Amino acid sequence: MKYKLSIILTAIMFSATTMAQTLKMPTLEDLIPGGETYRYAESIYGLQWWGDTVIKPEIDSLFAIDPATGEETLLFTRQKMNIALEAAGIKPISTLYNVSFPWPGDTQVLLPASSQYAIYDWVTGEASKRDDLPTRGIANVDYHINSDNVAYTIGNNLYVNGKQVTNEPEGIVCGQSVHRNEFGISKGTFWSPKGHLLAFYRMDESMVTQYPLVDITARVGEVNNVRYPMAGMTSHQVTVGIYNPRTQQTIYLQAGDPTNRYFTNISWSPDEKSLFLIEVNRDQNHAKLCEYAAESGELIATLYEETHPKYVEPEHPIIFLPWDETQFIYQSEKDGYNHLYLMDKQGKMKALTSGNWLVQEVLGFNKKKKEVVILSTEQSPLQSNIYSVNIKNGKRTLLGNAEGVHSAQLSASGTYLIDSYQTPTEARISEIIPNGKGKAIRLLTAANPYADFVMPTVETDTIKAADGVTDLYYRLIKPADFDPNKTYPAIVYVYGGPHAQMITNGFMHSAGKWDLYMANKGYIMFTLDNRGSDNRGLEFESATFRQLGVEEGKDQVLGVEFLKSLPYVDGNRIGVHGWSFGGHMTTALMLRYPEIYKVGVAGGPVIDWAYYEVMYGERYMDTPESNPEGYANCNLNNHAGKLQGKLLIIHDDHDDTCVPQHTLSFMKACVDARTYPDLFIYPGHKHNVIGRDRVHLHEKITRYFEENL
Repeated sequence: MKYKLSIILTAIMFSATTMAQTLKMPTLEDLIPGGETYRYAESIYGLQWWGDTVIKPEIDSLFAIDPATGEETLLFTRQKMNIALEAAGIKPISTLYNVSFPWPGDTQVLLPASSQYAIYDWVTGEASKRDDLPTRGIANVDYHINSDNVAYTIGNNLYVNGKQVTNEPEGIVCGQSVHRNEFGISKGTFWSPKGHLLAFYRMDESMVTQYPLVDITARVGEVNNVRYPMAGMTSHQVTVGIYNPRTQQTIYLQAGDPTNRYFTNISWSPDEKSLFLIEVNRDQNHAKLCEYAAESGELIATLYEETHPKYVEPEHPIIFLPWDETQFIYQSEKDGYNHLYLMDKQGKMKALTSGNWLVQEVLGFNKKKKEVVILSTEQSPLQSNIYSVNIKNGKRTLLGNAEGVHSAQLSASGTYLIDSYQTPTEARISEIIPNGKGKAIRLLTAANPYADFVMPTVETDTIKAADGVTDLYYRLIKPADFDPNKTYPAIVYVYGGPHAQMITNGFMHSAGKWDLYMANKGYIMFTLDNRGSDNRGLEFESATFRQLGVEEGKDQVLGVEFLKSLPYVDGNRIGVHGWSFGGHMTTALMLRYPEIYKVGVAGGPVIDWAYYEVMYGERYMDTPESNPEGYANCNLNNHAGKLQGKLLIIHDDHDDTCVPQHTLSFMKACVDARTYPDLFIYPGHKHNVIGRDRVHLHEKITRYFEENL
C-alpha cells in the first residue's frame, strides 16, 4: 500500500513538474496595460438595452437578444449602415460598438458625437445628421434624445444647438465639471426631463492662484498654468444658470454670494418647474437640500439639512419616483452608512434601507412592482450585489449570483438586468437576469487570461486594526513555486485613502498585476485596507480625520507585524510601494517606521497637505489655520531627517492633481536634513503614467526593489 501511494505521489509530482515546464511566467508586457502582449479578460463590449431588448454589437454585425429566451436576431450590419451613411454624406464608421439605442420601440440608432450625432434607421435604410454643430473643437457634448437639443462647450464657453450661450473671458468656465470633480460631480450640464431647459455650472476661478507646469517638449520650455486652489487658500466661486433654448434666455439661481460654498448634485423635478441641488459649506460639515424655481431662479424652500462633527459628503442627486412625482429618493450617510430615504417636498422622510452596509448605486426602477434596484455591500464589504427594494415596505430581494463584484444595467421597464460580475476564481461572467422569477441567460464566461501562465496564489483574511476592535481585510500573494521552508522578502502595496478599496471578491481578489509579477519573482506581496478606506461606512472612513496618514500607518504596521509572524517571511527585508495617497503612505511609513521598512517606492506622493486642493484636503484635514498641529504632523517635510532606508520618489512633471511641488519640496527638505532619497521624473504625464510608458514605470519600480531589497 505504501509503495502504491509512493508511486501515485511521484506521478502527481512529475505531472506538476511537467506542467510547470510547459507553462511560463507572465512578463510585465503580459500584465501591464500598454504592454505589447497585455492579457485581459474577454468582455462583450457595448451591451445595452433597447427598451426591454438586449443589444449586442460586434465590429461588423449588431444583434438583438430576447431576454426571456436568449434568442439572437441580426438587426443590421456595418456594411449596410455605411452605405446609408455615405449616401447622406456622413463619414463611415469602423465599428458598431459605439452606437446607442436611446429610443425604445423605434428602429433608429444614434451614432456618437464624432459622427455629428447622425441617426440611422435600419428599417428604412436612411441616415441623417445635424448641420448645426461645429466639426472641430467641441467638448462636453450633452444630447437630449427626445427634444433633439444638444449642448456642448468650445473653450471655456457653453453652446446649445449651434448658438453661443455664454461669452466669458479666460478664468471663467461654463458648462463643465466644477469643484475638481468632488461631490460626485462629473459634468457641467443638466437637461430637464423633457429637454426644454438646461441647467449649467458657471465657475469663476479668476481669483484662484495659477499654478505653473512646464512643458519641456518645446524648444524653450513653455509654462502651462492651471487654476489650483490649495487648502486654506482662495477658492473658486460657482453659480448655476438655466438656459431656455426656445427663448434663448438665461437666468441664474438667486442663491446669494457663492463665496466658500459648494453647489452639488443638480437634479430636476419631473414637471421641469423646479431645480434641486445640495449646498455644502466650505467646512463641509453642513449640507442643505434646496429647491429653486426654474422660471425665476428664486429659492422655494430648504427641504432638508444635515450636519456632522467631521464632514458630510453628498455624492448623489435626488431621484423622483417614476410613478409618483411628489416623492423622491435622497441618499445620506446620516446613520453611518450610505442609505436610501424616501422624501417629499414637505421634508417628510422614511428610511428605505438600513444596516451596517451601504448602498453603492441606484440602477433604476421597476414601475410595475414599485421597486428600486440597487447595488450594495449587504452580502459582504468585499462585494457589490444587486437587490430590488420594495418602496412600500423596504423588503429587499437578492438578484443574480450572491458571490462576487457585480455591475449591472436595468432594462427600461425594470424587468431584466444585464449583469456582469467577477468572482475570485472567475474573470468575468455576463448574464441576462430577471428581476423576479425566471432563469438567467449566460452571455459570456470569460476564460482565465492567465491560463497558460504559472501564476502565484492569492489568499485573503482579516486582522484587527490598531483600535483593537475593527476587522481589516488583507490580501497575501505567494510565488507560484512557494516553498514554506524558505524565507522570502515581502513588499507591501498600499493605498489606504478614502474612496478606494484594494481587496475585493473580484477576480483574484483584485490583485494588482505588478503584485502578481513580483510574487512570481520571489516576493511575498501584501495589501491591507486600513481604516480610512472605502465601503466600510462613515466611522471607518473618518477615523483618519484631521490626521491623514497617521492612523492608517498604525494599521499598516500591524499588517507588517502579521507578516513577520509568518515563518516564511524575512522580517528584515520589508518593502513598501504605493501611488498618490499610496505614495504619501509609502513615504510616511518609511519616515515614521524606519526600523521596519527597508525599501520604498512612492509614486505621485502627497507630501504636504497644505499643497493639496481645497475640496478634498479640507474635507479630511480642515484648513491649515484651524488644524495647524495636524498639518504640521502630516507634513512629511518635517520628518525628512528620519529617512534611513532606500526611498525612490517618482513624479509626473505635468501632475495637476498632486502638483510636483510636493516632491520638489521633499527633495529640498532631505537636502537640508542630509538624507538621501532617489528621484525619477516622467515628462509629459499627469497623475499617472499611462500608455506604453506604464510598462517602463513598472520595470523601474521592479529594478529598484531588486537592487535594494
